[in-house]
Amino acid sequence: MSSTVITNIATLVTNDPSLGDGSPLGLIRDAALVVDGDRVAWAGGSSKAPATDNRVDAGGRAVVPGFVDSHSHLVFAGDRTEEFNARMSGRPYSAGGIRTTVAATRAATDAELEANLTRHLAEALRQGTTTFETKSGYGLTVEDEARALRIAAAHTDEVTYLGAHIVSPDYADDPAGYVALVTGEMLDACAPHARWIDVFCEKGAFDGDQARAILTAGKARGLHPRVHANQLSHGPGVQLAVELDAASADHCTHLTDADVDALANSRTVATLLPGAEFSTRAQWPDARRLLDAGVTVALSTDCNPGSSYTSSVPFCIALAVRDMGMTPDEAVWSATAGGAAALRREDIGRLAPGARADLAFLEAPSHVHLAYRPGVPLVGEVWRGGTRTV
Repeated sequence: MSSTVITNIATLVTNDPSLGDGSPLGLIRDAALVVDGDRVAWAGGSSKAPATDNRVDAGGRAVVPGFVDSHSHLVFAGDRTEEFNARMSGRPYSAGGIRTTVAATRAATDAELEANLTRHLAEALRQGTTTFETKSGYGLTVEDEARALRIAAAHTDEVTYLGAHIVSPDYADDPAGYVALVTGEMLDACAPHARWIDVFCEKGAFDGDQARAILTAGKARGLHPRVHANQLSHGPGVQLAVELDAASADHCTHLTDADVDALANSRTVATLLPGAEFSTRAQWPDARRLLDAGVTVALSTDCNPGSSYTSSVPFCIALAVRDMGMTPDEAVWSATAGGAAALRREDIGRLAPGARADLAFLEAPSHVHLAYRPGVPLVGEVWRGGTRTV
């Protein structure tokens, strides 16, 4: 392995307050970063940078940790353009929503599903995402859920079993039978390919008792819980996530004070997904309320073909700042270190000694430009595990 020093960094976001200005972002101005193999070896002022084998000039650009997208649904086929067009045009549309994607996904070959997945991953990488979680949930049969996870596991360690996305159309008249399948034969087939288990705890999907049974069964098989919680209405999802020590409660739009307090006094991260509100014109989550209460917040894309078809974390950062009450610093932290916390990872989402050398160069002198210049492709270069990949 050889070492490389990156110099002439206008602003370096380390997410380690001890290295920089004392803020949560641990900002270092006129900075340098030393990469040794696939790890960060040193970070500090340019004038103090140690000697290395190689030298890279950042050219006065900002450097941030690679984005950690801790919530996505990327194993699918087809799209729902007509549904989106009707929704945005104010026209009624009665197609099947998630069921439309389920039908297309079941009909697709493994090769077609993997090609679609890798296309979206490349798209996300170009925008600075170096770690991503993705879920099953568009197969809803034993075979289709297992193959979705098998395909995803070839591309990321952060794979989530979401057989409990909705009740399968095959069990429309027998939701209890579907819960039994999800916690039995389907779980047996899927557990070897996943790290996490998730459930959509919502009216029209799974109630609190069903969700608890599903997540508890997953925990017994070594899968750790995540929860789609309180997205469309208030429900038991957040409280259930905290009760079961879920890594994250995702969406968190409709919260009571008790929900906020529960999150603030737990390890469960509130993962906010502004792409979903943007694409559905729904109520924005109140990030300010969560942050002021001391809740750990993550920002992710929720990339999926129905309600948030974006792979751009920078876009979500801009939305969070404009519409959810976050400062630019908070949004960048939540899209990096916050995402890492939502995956219970300490080796990513920061640029401090020992962390993975996952980083993005911005065509701007400061991370604030991610919110200041929305829609502009500011990510000019991406390193993953110490190697330039974009």
